[in-house]
Amino acid sequence: MKSLPNGLMIGLCVGMISGLILGLVTYSQTNHEQLVFEDGSSISIVTEKTDFKLGEQISIKIVNSGTVSLTFSDASYGLKITGMDGVLYYTPIAAQVISKLDPKEEVTFIWNQKKLDDSDSLEGRYKIVAEGIDPENNKVKKSIAINVLK
Repeated sequence: MKSLPNGLMIGLCVGMISGLILGLVTYSQTNHEQLVFEDGSSISIVTEKTDFKLGEQISIKIVNSGTVSLTFSDASYGLKITGMDGVLYYTPIAAQVISKLDPKEEVTFIWNQKKLDDSDSLEGRYKIVAEGIDPENNKVKKSIAINVLK
């Protein structure tokens, strides 16, 4: 059997090792926690996982993960589900009343993967967004991405 040239073997080994090292460094630098409590104003969005089956109900918790109360313009707590391009697919029907979340309080919504026009969502990547206002009238916003798979 004919062996590969030494230069090719060295190049392959260096490429595989550097790819592994880069992958480990990138993985260690990302925050895999959806819920992180912070001083000041902070909001978190928590789902039980990031990959969902098509048609599966998705439980979404909005948590005040800061140390100050947050105010919302309605009872949907600023929840929106959009495509990655920003197109709005869903927002809960909610009373137009000022809502408040105290520190460490949470509210839960269930999305049945229906769009605003009551049609079924398609598989793909979606962004869940929550937005409120802190006591100093600063906007507090958080978003996470989820995948809907076949």
